[in-house]
Amino acid sequence: MSVYTPAEVVEETGFTIDTLRYYEKIGLLERVDRNAAGQRRFSQEDVGWLGMVRCLRDTGMPIATMLRFAELVRAGDHTIPDRIELLEEHDRQVQAQIANLAERQSYIHHKISYYRSLM
Repeated sequence: MSVYTPAEVVEETGFTIDTLRYYEKIGLLERVDRNAAGQRRFSQEDVGWLGMVRCLRDTGMPIATMLRFAELVRAGDHTIPDRIELLEEHDRQVQAQIANLAERQSYIHHKISYYRSLM
């Protein structure tokens, strides 16, 4: 079983040490094992979960919704339909963000063309 130090997890996930501690404190990340000296040691499963959290966070999912998702995952396979529903709703929100950004990008392209026409 692979074990990761906090510094390695920071490097792997892009989260800060403070964020990792916060996620553990609020229950988004399950209690992390510690070595004999009390230092956190993350498992491959922890790192994988943090990858999912990174994806959800980077796409704008609120922490409260991520906590709900974590609760569903930990509750077992009978919650898979609820997880699908939660992720589908988030996907719709992400799609709306993408559409909004595409609209904004189109406006930027228009401005670039306009400024080029002035040269």
